[in-house]
Amino acid sequence: MTELRPPFDPRTHSGPLPTPCIGVCVMHEQTGLCTGCLRTIDEIIDWGLAPEERKRQIWIALEARRAQG
Repeated sequence: MTELRPPFDPRTHSGPLPTPCIGVCVMHEQTGLCTGCLRTIDEIIDWGLAPEERKRQIWIALEARRAQG
């Protein structure tokens, strides 16, 4: 997967957190994760109205998923 945005640390990022969406929106049937951003469908649905702390939690979960490969 190609990273389209500069890396940042969601734990220390100031201001609104950017969306993890990279425009490759296809749900992987076996994992239930988006192949582009690695979010679950619930995380994608929640994103628009989620408070910043929830968005931060999602970003941290995405980092863990990427690390698992």
